[in-house]
Amino acid sequence: MGTESAVNGGEGFPEGEGPAPVVPDVWRVGLLPHEDARGRFVEGFHQERFAAVSGRLMTVRQVNYSVSRRGVVRGVHYFAGPGGQAKYVTCVSGEVLDVAVDLRAGSPTYGRWESVLMDASRPRAVHVPVGLGHAFVALSGEAVMLYLCDEPYVPGLERTVHPLDPELALPWPGGLDLTLSERDRSAPSLEEARADGLLPPYPS
Repeated sequence: MGTESAVNGGEGFPEGEGPAPVVPDVWRVGLLPHEDARGRFVEGFHQERFAAVSGRLMTVRQVNYSVSRRGVVRGVHYFAGPGGQAKYVTCVSGEVLDVAVDLRAGSPTYGRWESVLMDASRPRAVHVPVGLGHAFVALSGEAVMLYLCDEPYVPGLERTVHPLDPELALPWPGGLDLTLSERDRSAPSLEEARADGLLPPYPS
């Protein structure tokens, strides 16, 4: 299904922050690095500031990070019911292409996605609410992604849609030898997940 976002057209991540143009429930966060002779300091998350600009309450109850080699794809992961996690994600080392997908059955932006290049040298973050899927591919030799989550992870509640599903047509760059986990490799397509009642509903 894809998206028409300028982000996916190669213009890069817009400076500043706000709702994404194609899937506005995805919130883009502008991060300002402070650099001097010692290196760089970044305020990655400020709860009160984020709430003030986005109108969203993001209480952090779990922090995770992943380390991925070039070509590793993680996702598309999501939660369909109670116990899900909203995620605030950023790349703290290396470079990734990050993708958020609207998987909510009945949503006006169902099946559409937003993508953004995340490079630790130009820090930025994305807030992905419950009901949307999240995925990324590592573009550098090694990439570290940091995830702030509003709820603790509950084993068995997370689901996945196949990241190479042609209906989604996610914008994975060519020339990469993609590596998927066994769970993601055997995940259903978007249509299969919908037919089996596995997708989250769009709030009425």
